[in-house]
Amino acid sequence: MAAWTWRSPSGSVGDFAMMPSVAAAPNERWSTDLARIWTGKDGWASLALVIDCHTRELLGWHLSKSGKATTASAALEHALIARFGTLGKVEKEFLLRSDNGLVFTSHHFTKIARSYGLKQEFITPHCPQQNGMVERFIRTLKEQCVHRHRFETIQHAMRVIGDWISFYNNRRPHQALAMRTPAEAFTLAA
Repeated sequence: MAAWTWRSPSGSVGDFAMMPSVAAAPNERWSTDLARIWTGKDGWASLALVIDCHTRELLGWHLSKSGKATTASAALEHALIARFGTLGKVEKEFLLRSDNGLVFTSHHFTKIARSYGLKQEFITPHCPQQNGMVERFIRTLKEQCVHRHRFETIQHAMRVIGDWISFYNNRRPHQALAMRTPAEAFTLAA
């Protein structure tokens, strides 16, 4: 697998990895991205997501009007709490894959990721398939949840999306997980 160092416009350094967003075990590689959601009278909002690439479990998410680095870092912190029960440096460094968007290459986000002991991994520019795990999750979320509702407000969207994510993690089997749910896949791997 080829990898090389790249310096983002904000000056942060990351590795481009020319490999799919898969992992052999939980907490080996997480993937993160942003999606835009229409929230009725509140307008467009940004949804930041963090998924474990082994279990396909959506660990953290945050919906906000801003779409800034604070939105992505809130989702990351939610994921850390969901997986480890607390915020703090992880025991063993693992990869956090993202695209090269300004949110993920910002000083704020790179500092937060590094402070928790995560190593950022950036996809090759214009190759979203390298972040396929979270990209596919976004497509499924939009097809099975977002496009089936007419959100009135951002709070309404948060309620509905939160319920769907709980369903996705705990009750929806995945063919790629031998028809197990992400929660079952984590339990079996732990």
